[in-house]
Amino acid sequence: MNDFERVCVVGLGYIGLPTASLLATKGFRVLGVDISPEVVDTINAGDIHIREPELDVLVRSAVQSGQLSAATEPAPADVFIIAVPTPFKDDYVPDLRYVEDAAHTVAPHLKPGNLVILESTSPVGTTNHVAELIAKARPDLGAGDIHIAHCPERVLPGQILQELVANDRIVGGIDEGSTEAAARFYRLFVSGSVFTTSARTAELTKLVENTYRDVNIAFANELSVICDKLDIDVWELIDMANHHPRVNILKPGPGVGGHCLAVDPWFIVDSVPEAARLIRTAREVNESKPQFVIDRILARARRIKNPVIGCFGLAYKADIDDLRESPALRIVERLAEEATGRILVVEPYISELPGSLQRRNVTLVDQKKALADSDVIVGLVDHQPFKQIRPADLVEKIVLDVRGIWR
Repeated sequence: MNDFERVCVVGLGYIGLPTASLLATKGFRVLGVDISPEVVDTINAGDIHIREPELDVLVRSAVQSGQLSAATEPAPADVFIIAVPTPFKDDYVPDLRYVEDAAHTVAPHLKPGNLVILESTSPVGTTNHVAELIAKARPDLGAGDIHIAHCPERVLPGQILQELVANDRIVGGIDEGSTEAAARFYRLFVSGSVFTTSARTAELTKLVENTYRDVNIAFANELSVICDKLDIDVWELIDMANHHPRVNILKPGPGVGGHCLAVDPWFIVDSVPEAARLIRTAREVNESKPQFVIDRILARARRIKNPVIGCFGLAYKADIDDLRESPALRIVERLAEEATGRILVVEPYISELPGSLQRRNVTLVDQKKALADSDVIVGLVDHQPFKQIRPADLVEKIVLDVRGIWR
């Protein structure tokens, strides 16, 4: 491990912090870097600012052992891992400013033999762009002095620490030496297979993995709209169709959220808009689903004078606290704008409402109060606690269950 003894992880969010803490417990000396002083202070105190099972224990252990520390600026290291957000701008154009800022931040600390890894999910060509930025910032470094590669994360929130080790990884460098160096680094702590390719193929592989899921979810969501118009139970329909040995239709929902599935397909569309027709259409189907749900909720709520609407779930998927790109959150925000009635929100994984819902007719309550006080019950996220609700608890309520929680 000698040539990879020190690791600098830039970005301490949902991927960066678990990665940094895991590497620290594997014997690497790790410096985590984040632009937020609050995040840095929290981690240096042995605490965490995000919710992920067992992460608090791992971070506390890594900090107490001296293997993990945090700062707002990088320091010299052997490996630099960039794990910063890659959102999009208006019109779904990729926004690479965080990646570019990270490249500029680490450039002064690089020395020959260093390995720079971009883990952020990125449009095709971003890793080579990072290499160009570093070359421009450090003309003293010759060609091949620095190894630069892309290795996208492939983890599921709620299982990140396990999957960082167990999942297969795709590694692609800007040249053969970079690919080999990055693969050698990951094989030190990954128990899954490490597959090698080019940086461009690695970038597109991650985008395709998430786009595949987005397209299949769009099919399920479109079926739910069709079934609504034909007065057919979409859940029964999917159950019946999935009895075919080669059919596996996913569950519909209120839309698609999170930083990956709701974002990554647009990176492909932006790169080749004339060819990505199905991908664009799938995105449009999933983007339109929240409005379909809103219309159905309002149609039911407007039958009642001064209705109370109980919305179960704000996260973008079950049993996590992540609200990024959440269709459930978007639905509740729009309901608040309509001011049709009072809104009660049940979200067991947060302690306060996001700013977009504060100072509105929205209240965060527990499950019991929402069931007792609501006229309309809306199931938006299939959190495990919601599955314990009995049919008797929903008697005399108008129920709209978009996740099939209470079938």
